[in-house]
Amino acid sequence: MKPEIIITEDGSSSLYVSSLNENYHSGFGAINESVHVFVRSGFDKAVENRKELNVLEVGFGTGLNALLTLKESIRQGIIIRYDGIEPYPLSRDIFSKLNYPDLINIKNCNSIFNMMHESLSELDIKIGNDFLLHKIKSVFANVNLKPDFYHLVYFDAFAPDVQPELWELPVFQRLFDAMDNNGVLVTYSAKGQVRRNMQQAGFKVERLPGPKGKREMLRAIKK
Repeated sequence: MKPEIIITEDGSSSLYVSSLNENYHSGFGAINESVHVFVRSGFDKAVENRKELNVLEVGFGTGLNALLTLKESIRQGIIIRYDGIEPYPLSRDIFSKLNYPDLINIKNCNSIFNMMHESLSELDIKIGNDFLLHKIKSVFANVNLKPDFYHLVYFDAFAPDVQPELWELPVFQRLFDAMDNNGVLVTYSAKGQVRRNMQQAGFKVERLPGPKGKREMLRAIKK
């Protein structure tokens, strides 16, 4: 069953999957949530003392995090290599109706957003001078991750109750090994077991204030 487009509290689109009873984003605002969790709490931390970032997104989904990261790379002058894992890419009749290009101030945003979704898996797609997108159409378990490579991980899988296999210790061990020293991982989840799995994998984990409607989120750093 294909996702249903919904409008969240901040006016931005999201998707609802009835078979899972799960939204792709918070109903309090898709853009607000992504900016708070992934950009302000993740990107801004990872770029400290760096001018280039290798980014991995687990759950490319709507492409919102990639679009917001492109905006920040332009604003802050950061060179980005962006790898997005997504086993079930959205069809054109879905992503073309998402309203992010109307709300995010990037030149030629609509054509860029379409390019992000239409680009083929396993190809490097250059967007502007400083943003390289590489999508991976696969479940996480089958993806080969380069060791000590990523400076920033957006962990944006469906909630632990919906996709429990993606929140278990072996997943975070693989991500720890794939991240550079002082690499940053951020996620909207703040469940105790998720935090303990991250810690057992070797991360230093901190609880941060969550976006609107959520008390806390997690940020993990490879030390």
